[in-house]
Parts: sequence; structure tokens; C-alpha cells
Amino acid sequence: MNKPDLNLYAVDTSVKPTLEAKKYYSGFERAHDTYNAISCASDGKIYYVLSSDSIEQGGQMFVYDPATDTTEFLADLTEVCGEQAANAIPQGKSHVRFYEKDGKLYFATHVGYYQLIDGMDRLPEVPPAGYNLYPGGHFLSYDLTTRKFEDLALVPDGEGVVSMTMDRERGHLFGITWPYGNFIHYDIQQNKLNKLGPVSAKGEAGTPGDDFRSLCRSLFVDPQTGGVYFSTSKGDILTYKPGDAAIQKLSGVDLRLDYFGQYDYTRPGSMGYNWRKIFWHPTEQVAYGVHGNSGYLFRFDPREQKIELVERITSEPSRKSGMFDQFSYGYLGFQLGPDQQTIYYLTGGPIYIDGKRLKGKAQIAKGAAKGLENLHLVTYNIPHQEYIDHGPIFYEDGERPTYVNAIAVGKDGHVYTLARFEHNGKVIQDLIKIADPLA
Repeated sequence: MNKPDLNLYAVDTSVKPTLEAKKYYSGFERAHDTYNAISCASDGKIYYVLSSDSIEQGGQMFVYDPATDTTEFLADLTEVCGEQAANAIPQGKSHVRFYEKDGKLYFATHVGYYQLIDGMDRLPEVPPAGYNLYPGGHFLSYDLTTRKFEDLALVPDGEGVVSMTMDRERGHLFGITWPYGNFIHYDIQQNKLNKLGPVSAKGEAGTPGDDFRSLCRSLFVDPQTGGVYFSTSKGDILTYKPGDAAIQKLSGVDLRLDYFGQYDYTRPGSMGYNWRKIFWHPTEQVAYGVHGNSGYLFRFDPREQKIELVERITSEPSRKSGMFDQFSYGYLGFQLGPDQQTIYYLTGGPIYIDGKRLKGKAQIAKGAAKGLENLHLVTYNIPHQEYIDHGPIFYEDGERPTYVNAIAVGKDGHVYTLARFEHNGKVIQDLIKIADPLA
């Protein structure tokens, strides 16, 4: 892993921290940036994946037990997929949350080793000497009682799984592949995988300015109907229900809203009009989502095909500045809390030096940070319409967590995520926890 600029982790004396994060070193020296892959299970433990961008070793799965305050190694993703002797590009990531049903966690794997083609990180077309091409991602399950993994299905065409959700009632897994953006559906009971084709031109394998499209990173299921919903960078909302002949586009609603900004959805560097993260609210029977670049929280009723903007839930300094945050895709640390009323959001906040906002790059060609930001925890209580920015988060030594794109709200009064920090002179990404200010 290339070592990032350690100046990004220097002590910041310009802001007084209001929340403190505790670092955990799980034992994986190659731990690279992880997206989405952390969840709190019914046993109260925190399950997470530490990614790898190495050709030599895949991603690793761990569990944290709040009762003992310890982490434990569970598995190497490549080995779980039965590919330890395949001499292939490894299973470097999981890019999705864990979904629990009948005592099992369901998730999927993704590629972590890329090839630089035309200035962009691409799925390798020519493997390094002695290696085979990436075999494709897998749908997996993990039994919380027996602690055994099961390899459910291999994703076709050597693609990884960049986003996934689950219909827990009916036992269906839905996903979008990377880089071409094919929609896939796995029926657990029938043990059958269906590929329904591309959802947005050529996805992130396309040519910028032509058929390139940033792919949706978050899907949700309406439990009553069994229909799954996801967005495109063009701003369309698509839906599919098992048994349908094809994916359908909603005709009465889209995400091309002025408040979200203006985007050339054929070019990389943003998620375009895609929602960044979304979840189904079980009592209101609607979805709540956030648009990544603008930071607007919205309410989406798929049955009425209606979207309402609720609030801009970026950090307080971001709201006052009127500017977008520095992470070019927006943040994935967005989840409904255990009370089923409060949204928890880990987002960025601008840094001010001598009263001036620290600026980043004007544009970048992939999902990354344009510049340095503070990490803030924002909560929004839905019934009371109460927005609270709980302030910037720092480690005990004054360093700041960075590249945060995941969240799990624990049952023990803590919020968990995965963040960069320096360990033994090297920057890795690993588990951190923050006391829940609302607990």
C-alpha cells in the first residue's frame, strides 16, 4: 500500500475536539481503505472487513466483542472463497454491509488490486507474472453459532460486487457488479444466481465523456412488495422484483434536483445524481437517503413515487460555508440507529486556518478526498426534526480519523467505523469506536 502523506494525520490545534475515538489494531499490517463493510449483529458484536490492495494477500474479516474489548481474526476472504491455491488476484475487499437472517450474516466480496489504465483504477486485464485474472466476487454467509462460512455463488464474468442488499423476509440477495454495473440476484432457497444485465451504460468500465457511469453504492428493499430499488448517476431510479421480466425505471420520480447540484454524469470524480446511501424505515414505510456531494437528506416513497428534501445534514461548518465536502463521492457512514428514530451520519467538516477555509483540489478522477477535513458525527431525529452536529472527532493523541466511509451503531453505547491512522510508522485503516453522545 502506498503510504499517504503523514501531514494529513498531524495534530490539529485549531479545533477543540468534542468527541474522542479509540483506535484498535486488529493485526493486519496491509489494512487498506474499507467501504461499508461493518455491522452490528444480533449478538451485539461488531463484524468488519479490513481491505487489501495487495496482489499477495486478500482482505481479512474480524469481529470485535464489546464485552471483552478485544478483536478477533475470523477469516481470509480468498481462503473462504476456496481460491487460496488458484494463483489469482485475491478477494481484496468486501464493499457491502452484513445482512443477518436466521443466525447467519450475508455479504459479498470485491476486488482490491487494480490496474492503472488510461489514468484510472480499472479491473486488471493483464495479471502480474505468475498470477491469473480475478475470478469474480462471491456471495458468502457466516453462521454466528457454528462460526462456519459458506460460499454461496460466484459472480459471473470476473467482476466484483460493489453494492448489495438483502430481502430478509424472502431470502434474496441483490447486487451491482464492478466495473460494468450488471445487476445480479441470488435466491438462497433455490441456490440460483440470475444476471439481469447492465444498469447504467458501461458502468465504471466505460470511457469518460461517453459511456462511463459511476455506479450506485446502496440499494434498499421494500419488505412488503419484495421490490429492490437503486439509482443511476443520470438520476434515474430503477426497480426490480423477483419474477419480473426485466429491471424497470420509475417514470414519476427522479433525482435530478437543483439542490443536489449539476453534474456531467458521463465523467468520473463524483457520484453524479446517485444517492450515496439509503435505508428503508420500517415504521414509516419509506426510504431515507443522502445525496453524497450536496449532503441533503431526503425522504423517498417508492409507492407514491415521491421525493421530499428533509434537511442538509452535512456538518455545521459545512452548512455555514455553503460548500460541498472534500470527499468526492460523499460519505457512506449513514445509518438508522437502534431507536428506529435517529439517523447517524459520519461526515466531513472543513478546516479553518487563520480564519480561512482549507481548500482541496478542484476535481479528481475517482472517489477520494480532494483535501483534508475533520470528521464529524451528525445525528438527525426524524420525528422531532432535530439536527445535531456533535462536533469534530479526534484520536486521543490529537490525530484525526480520515477516509471514513462506514458505520455501525452498537448496542453498547458506541458508534463504530473504520478509519485511517498511523501504526508503527505506517498508515493503515482499522477499527475505531466513539462514545455515542445520545446513549
